[in-house]
Amino acid sequence: MKPVTLDTIVSLAKRRGFVFQSSEIYGGLNGCWDYGSLGVELLRNLKDAWWKAMTYRDDIEGVDASILMHPRVWEASGHVANFTDPMIDNKTSKARYRADTLIEDYIAKLEKNGKTDRAKAVADRLAAAREPEDFYQIIVDEEITDPVGGSKDWTPVRYFNLMFKTFVGPVEDTNSVVYLRPETAQGIFVNFRNVLDSARQKIPFGIAQIGKAFRNEINTKYFLFRTREFEQMEMQYFVKPGTHPEQFEYWREQRFQWFLDLGMSPDSIRFKPHDKLAHYADAAVDIEYKFPFGWGEIEGIHSRTNFDLGRHEEYSGKKLEFVDTVTRDRFVPYVIETSVGASRSFMAFLCHAYNVENVGAADGGEDAERTVLKFHPKLAPVKAAVLPLVKKDGMPEFADKLYRDLQKSFSVQYDESAAVGRRYRRQDEIGTPFCITIDGESLQDNTVTIRERDTMQQIRVSADTVKEYVMKSLI
Repeated sequence: MKPVTLDTIVSLAKRRGFVFQSSEIYGGLNGCWDYGSLGVELLRNLKDAWWKAMTYRDDIEGVDASILMHPRVWEASGHVANFTDPMIDNKTSKARYRADTLIEDYIAKLEKNGKTDRAKAVADRLAAAREPEDFYQIIVDEEITDPVGGSKDWTPVRYFNLMFKTFVGPVEDTNSVVYLRPETAQGIFVNFRNVLDSARQKIPFGIAQIGKAFRNEINTKYFLFRTREFEQMEMQYFVKPGTHPEQFEYWREQRFQWFLDLGMSPDSIRFKPHDKLAHYADAAVDIEYKFPFGWGEIEGIHSRTNFDLGRHEEYSGKKLEFVDTVTRDRFVPYVIETSVGASRSFMAFLCHAYNVENVGAADGGEDAERTVLKFHPKLAPVKAAVLPLVKKDGMPEFADKLYRDLQKSFSVQYDESAAVGRRYRRQDEIGTPFCITIDGESLQDNTVTIRERDTMQQIRVSADTVKEYVMKSLI
């Protein structure tokens, strides 16, 4: 199998209607992407799989909080003061970078060149960096050059707040400032009491949400990996203090298994514990996927202590504690967070599904090589394709009737153009698990041929059982 490159994935995504550059006819908008007809189906299937795994149980409720929230929410959460990245500009090329990312890339080059001791020393300095001057001094001491032009002429490092700011009402002044949410978690925390009371839940329980978030990233890169507008799938699980270590381990394993259950191979994902914890956390680990550009985070599992609810109690003046009606214990719950990037997971599953195989003359294809997306059937944008062998002798009518019936239950395509082998290849390239071919025998005995994507094997079944056959793969 040929190695997958990011350019290959981006090209396929555009050609087959998964993802397009936003506002492309105007030159595009950096860091923003549009999902096409197949992309929106894949994304919806991914979100549905997560939603069912997280909320189709007794102890987790769903919410959909507003994107715009009271500005005090972001003061309480620390985003107004602390949600910043260190930014640096090169005076010669005018290129702008995140200073920490610039240093991380430099560390990666040192490791690649076998300079592991030096790489570790720089990594230790980076881990200890807090002030803008700390990042700047590393860049100067290590003589890090501009990736664009090679210059070492840098501006001082300054912090840059990542939240998009806008205004509510007709007057644009400081009293009407609001923010596009940079994460979905705070919408869950401020609704803790509402959900606790209305759903009649007891600790431990969770609240889940899928929604858009926005970050004014200094540098966007790697296609969907770092963008300015993205979707998150987050669940906050509220627990009694003291039980949080075991709950953290439980959710750590649950979330890793979810990716495996949807087709990820064990060697393509890994845990990466945080070397440096956020101010609100007492434990944190990422689930990373091995993208074409290297390992990258797709989900974070964090033990957030009672920081969030405690801060919102302080800033709102409202009690957010839980009272155990049996023991009369009163406490502000600790929180275990699972936070998945829907956009990043979309990209990870797309990369993982991509295969180029040499199949010779098998399967009626005209080419010895086929491109195939081996999605888990639950994620596949199109579940089945109906293909009349020829456009005559009643086959199109038979096929159309079957197509209309299947369409009531799942996404399906109808294709009667070109040789059947070429049609198989088209469906392989978009990840369709099953192709259903209607031939002359179908009109005589009501049977059809089902061809499976991954093995290319074909079986003959009654047309009346096709729906059940496909549905079994979606359970």
